[in-house]
Amino acid sequence: MSHDAQAANAGAPPTTTVRGRYWWVRWAVFAVVAIVLTVEAILVWDQLAKAWRSVLAANWWWVLAAIAAAMLSMHSFAQIQRKLLRSAGVEVHQWRSEAAFYAGNSLSTTLPGGPVLSATFMYRQQRMWGASPLVASWQLVMSGALQVVGLALLGLGGAFLLGAKNNPFSLLFTIGGFILLLLLAQAVASRPELLDGVGVRVLALVNQVRGKPADTWLDAWRKILGQLESVSLTRRQLGSAFGWSLFNWIADVACLAFAAHAAGGAPSLAGLTVAYAAARAVGSIPLMPGGLLVVEAVLVPGLVSSGMTLPGAISAMLIYRLVSWIFIAAIGWVIFFFMFRAENQLDPDLLEDSAPRQDPPDSQRVS
Repeated sequence: MSHDAQAANAGAPPTTTVRGRYWWVRWAVFAVVAIVLTVEAILVWDQLAKAWRSVLAANWWWVLAAIAAAMLSMHSFAQIQRKLLRSAGVEVHQWRSEAAFYAGNSLSTTLPGGPVLSATFMYRQQRMWGASPLVASWQLVMSGALQVVGLALLGLGGAFLLGAKNNPFSLLFTIGGFILLLLLAQAVASRPELLDGVGVRVLALVNQVRGKPADTWLDAWRKILGQLESVSLTRRQLGSAFGWSLFNWIADVACLAFAAHAAGGAPSLAGLTVAYAAARAVGSIPLMPGGLLVVEAVLVPGLVSSGMTLPGAISAMLIYRLVSWIFIAAIGWVIFFFMFRAENQLDPDLLEDSAPRQDPPDSQRVS
């Protein structure tokens, strides 16, 4: 505010700030988060102490390599998001995308119901970057599908390396089905007019059953298609996004391998890959934040079967979890509180509704 404005407002009556009815909700949420994080720290305190002793006795060069691999894995997440959003004309700087993923990861892996909170947070961020509601939702679904296919390919590769060839066709058909779905999604994203006729026929049948005019909801359907027309995902862009998705899993496997070498072990690559894929699969079930106790229960036997001793497998697991879960989540919470905490009261959908209507630009660069 300029000095002239301050002088003009000097004679105005002082304004009083009236707090809303639910002003306390924000602080209650922060209190709940603090309590949950404190309880989790108490629950994993024994693991933290053992992990710290393992790190102190470990080869620090391998530990640093594990940290670098974990950060490269997070970097790949941001690249997937940028590639998909760029196909819709939304440009996001790398640092902004990575900051959002670090913060979203901390929400996902440390809070009850974290995956839902993380998806909501990422959706809001993409809306604030200029993505339409449909494009933001499409990006979240597409990136999740790429992650599933990448993990399945990683597990398949490890199974083949182990010589599990009894019934590979079921896995091949599963992978093939995912790839066909991705190609279909790419075709629909690049040519949304293919869906127009199908949608018109389906709406006509639904409206006939409901006793409504045949063109009911037709405008809304074509508005959705109009938003989808902003996406021009080519096969090259899809391949690039999938490559980053696969690299994400490879970097995380490398983090586990470096943790195993830091603990003095030398597991087989095939056994390590299968153990990692199994631990990741069960860890995706939202029983405990971050897959607490579930990932450990699967990872340790897998590392033992890959050629490590039981004490070495436990040490490798603790180092891996300390780096890939606790260390990365701690970075995410620092980023969240310094960069995104002030944005929790902003609703991009409400802001868009209250703003004057104008033709949106083809793309928007976030700085």
